[in-house]
Amino acid sequence: MTFPATDADFLSRLDEIIAAHQGREGPLLPILHDIQAEWGHVPEEAQPVIAAALGLTRAEVYGVVSFYHDFHDRPQARHVLRLCRAEACQSMGADALADQVRAALGIDWHETTPDGRLTLEPVFCLGLCACAPSAQVGERLLGRADLAKVQKLVAEAGMGAGA
Repeated sequence: MTFPATDADFLSRLDEIIAAHQGREGPLLPILHDIQAEWGHVPEEAQPVIAAALGLTRAEVYGVVSFYHDFHDRPQARHVLRLCRAEACQSMGADALADQVRAALGIDWHETTPDGRLTLEPVFCLGLCACAPSAQVGERLLGRADLAKVQKLVAEAGMGAGA
């Protein structure tokens, strides 16, 4: 879903969200949260508008959106599978697991399955370093992950065993 920079409804709602937080200390994160709640992601077209309103550069806004794994710059599926990419997980086989999961899903990082039900995202630490490698779907965390356990986690989220 893209929003043309001239879409009056989009720009009007964006201005309302920004105005609701201007004057607050540190308004960027609350603005981004509200925008994501409104559209399911932070549209690329919104980022220069936010930057101009807050006196920031587009790079600063993009840096925040891309840094925090809870913000997305493109629409996400209802279910998001997160695989940890941090050093502890890498040392315990996360790269091989990621290769297996991407092959099983037929998608790469930041992509959504053809049925639109699952998006695959890398994250840098799920807090399960002692149980690496780790994965997450929704609020469910998985330690000592392997392909079979990830497939089960995805199935339990109502996705079937596609992963």
